[in-house]
Amino acid sequence: MTASPISLTLSAALLAAALPLAVPAAAQGQVSVPSQRQRVATPAGPSSFVQQLFVVSNWHAELRVTLTEQLGTGADLYLRKGAPPTLTDWDARSRTSGTSNEVIVMDAGSFPPLESGIWYVGVYRPAGSVYDLDIERGSKASTRPGMGAMPYAGGATFRVWAPDADAVSVAGPFNAWSPSSAPLSAEGDGNWSLDVRGLGAGDRYKYVVDTGAQLNWRADPRSRQVTNSVGDSVIVDPDAFAWTGQFFTPQWNDTVHYEMHIGTFNDLPGGAPGSFGSALQRLDHLQSLGVNMIALMPINEFPGEFSWGYNPAHPYAPETAYGDVEDVKRFVQAAHDRGIGVTLDVLYNHLGPNDIPHWQFDGSFPGRSGGNYFYDDFNAQTPWGNTRPDYGRGEVRQYIRDNALMWLEEFRMDGLRFDATAYIREGPGGDLPDGWSLMQWINNEIDAVQPWKLIIAEDMRLNEWVTKPTGAGGAGFDSQWDAGFVHPIRAAVITPNDADRDMWSVRDVLYARYNADAFERVVYTESHDEVANGRSRVPEEIWPGNAASWYSKKRSTLGAAIVMTAPGIPMLFQGQELLEDGFFTDTDPIDWSRAVTFGGIRDLYRDLISMRRNLGGFTQGLRGQHINVHHVNNGAKAIAYHRWDAGGAGDDVVVFANFGAASYPSYRVGVPRPGWWHLRFNSDAAIYDPAFGNHPSGGVQAEPIPYDGMPYSLNLSVGPYTALVFSQ
Repeated sequence: MTASPISLTLSAALLAAALPLAVPAAAQGQVSVPSQRQRVATPAGPSSFVQQLFVVSNWHAELRVTLTEQLGTGADLYLRKGAPPTLTDWDARSRTSGTSNEVIVMDAGSFPPLESGIWYVGVYRPAGSVYDLDIERGSKASTRPGMGAMPYAGGATFRVWAPDADAVSVAGPFNAWSPSSAPLSAEGDGNWSLDVRGLGAGDRYKYVVDTGAQLNWRADPRSRQVTNSVGDSVIVDPDAFAWTGQFFTPQWNDTVHYEMHIGTFNDLPGGAPGSFGSALQRLDHLQSLGVNMIALMPINEFPGEFSWGYNPAHPYAPETAYGDVEDVKRFVQAAHDRGIGVTLDVLYNHLGPNDIPHWQFDGSFPGRSGGNYFYDDFNAQTPWGNTRPDYGRGEVRQYIRDNALMWLEEFRMDGLRFDATAYIREGPGGDLPDGWSLMQWINNEIDAVQPWKLIIAEDMRLNEWVTKPTGAGGAGFDSQWDAGFVHPIRAAVITPNDADRDMWSVRDVLYARYNADAFERVVYTESHDEVANGRSRVPEEIWPGNAASWYSKKRSTLGAAIVMTAPGIPMLFQGQELLEDGFFTDTDPIDWSRAVTFGGIRDLYRDLISMRRNLGGFTQGLRGQHINVHHVNNGAKAIAYHRWDAGGAGDDVVVFANFGAASYPSYRVGVPRPGWWHLRFNSDAAIYDPAFGNHPSGGVQAEPIPYDGMPYSLNLSVGPYTALVFSQ
């Protein structure tokens, strides 16, 4: 027990200092603590009570009152809360015949349990007795499990990892921001803990870490909420939100992702960024579009109010400019109510580098200049600062693992995207085996309890081991962003001259997959990285300054058609369906007036998504594993491919894409089956844009003319820069 002594007789000023007060942080200061022992000599006369009062504060976990005999026997010890004890009215007593050596110990588990407030000690003693009376009030380690600040009925438990601290205290309005009055107890494993009565959700706090050289005032590295990136931690009740209904994460072959940045998805230029509340107001748009998985960019607390989110200061806390914990859960609930899942982008390749409480949390010393959370050699180096976590340290690994599980369990996310996993598995000196094993461990942990959750890696190194099972030595991710797809397909639609388009490159990326599984890759033409960092939206790249041009509309939607019909998990970036122009920044919100201006383009994306998900019941093959790119005409800039799941009517799909400006009134392409092939989609249809040619493509009867290695063929008609989709 860490004692917090006090004299038996309290002055009014000291009593006020010992009770909870609300004072500003600027008033933080030491509370002086006088001696705790008093020797009492009782005068001659009849037996009677000697009584004194003292205060038990909310952070006092244990009370020990000891009566030590000096002269005379027969003194007894009594305690009572709120009033002086008597021989008949008391809360606790120690009464041992033949001695004045008595002791009473009270804590949360005693009967009665220790409570905060004014207590009275009473000694019933014979005349002439002399004894010492000691009152010790102090902390002891909590017996409740968990890390961080955890509310319970009547209080909150604090537990923090600080293996090199000399002492750790918790401070807040509840103790007038005293740096020492509420010390945590060392648990012997680097953790410090304390139960504090009277605290709950919404109460602010900080840790005061005594490094031996100085006192570090630090936010909790596991804060579920903060007042700002350099502000106070806030206690959160993780079970307070009232979830309703039951949501089933979409099957991976039925998933269409929509990458979203909360700060710009639904906002007005100027002022504060968008929020979870404002983004929620546009979920009906995504539902009508047919999207069934939102891919959130990072939402962790970062410095300031505007950011992409890839500079997390507090990995466990939502960005305060976006909302609080309840707002995040309300957004997820609203998405689930509309049949839409939510995945979250998480960062474990680095922290910060600014405003992070982890840095030198419990001091700096040789071999740990950044403190215990980080590597202290060249392995700390990343492109974003020297703050790579130490993946070889058990407590750091646990910190990262717990964070991943928190988002999936407490926030009911349907998956995670690990940012830049290449910088977890590799450092400046090459492979980081500890980073690899960390990812394996987390993926195994998730698969053991929630195997249906979709865990995606952004590795961008075309490494199939990232998505191999851990039992085979892989990292165990379910899928990964495919750099091998996005760059060739963007080039195929952005390249100005038709003659420079490479249909063989398109063929190769259609066939590509990891470990023979089509759904181990996420395919796209736009993402936050691809439409920034010196690059722009696809329509903008096609004609800079004229993203609404015919060429931009035709070729950007052709690229989208390839995304939605290629094997893999397709993804859009926010606003792509509205023909957004320019490039992505964290201060330029989506222009929702474009939903009217380019409503036809939006409908084109809706129809593509409907086919990809087989909502009409005629395109199951787009959800399947199989593809045969059976027609490549690099001279005419045309390509055709057969997609299927099990095959047959309603399953077999044939996609024909014309990457050139020429129209073809008669063009033959092979098909696998006889009969009538319905035209399910024509990207040149005037319903999508009045400037489109509305080329007279239509359904076609298969002819028994072998072609492209197929037993039958179609004589179709196609417009410029157009995708056609046929099925039976």
